[in-house]
Amino acid sequence: MKKTTLLNAPVSNLVAKLGHGNSVCIGDAGLPVPKTVERIDLAVSPGVPSLLAVFNAVASEMFIERIVIAQELRDQQPQLMDNLLIAIRLLEADQKSSIAINIIEHEVFKLKMDHCHASIRTGECTPFANIILYAGVPF
Repeated sequence: MKKTTLLNAPVSNLVAKLGHGNSVCIGDAGLPVPKTVERIDLAVSPGVPSLLAVFNAVASEMFIERIVIAQELRDQQPQLMDNLLIAIRLLEADQKSSIAINIIEHEVFKLKMDHCHASIRTGECTPFANIILYAGVPF
């Protein structure tokens, strides 16, 4: 049995396979996933699990150097954006490395998903609650 935070085997396996610059999306329950991108569906019910809970679990095993967020999340969901920024700042302290944050339009965000290794579907039902994480190296 693993003793780290991330217990989901497909998500843990995904993180283990990522190399520098590879990306993974964590999306809300309604985010369309391209047919060419693996979908790991964690959604149980509305809000379960939340985007933030999944982000924290993934970040417990993934060294993150960059994050892409839709400007619509920043503009239309300020509470969730603030909570996400707090989690990112805590992760930076834990990693002892800064994390670049790129804000782009939601339509451009969806195009970037074509290059993700996988998309993790959460139960989050907050519009535009989607992020793309890019793997870094801890050395």
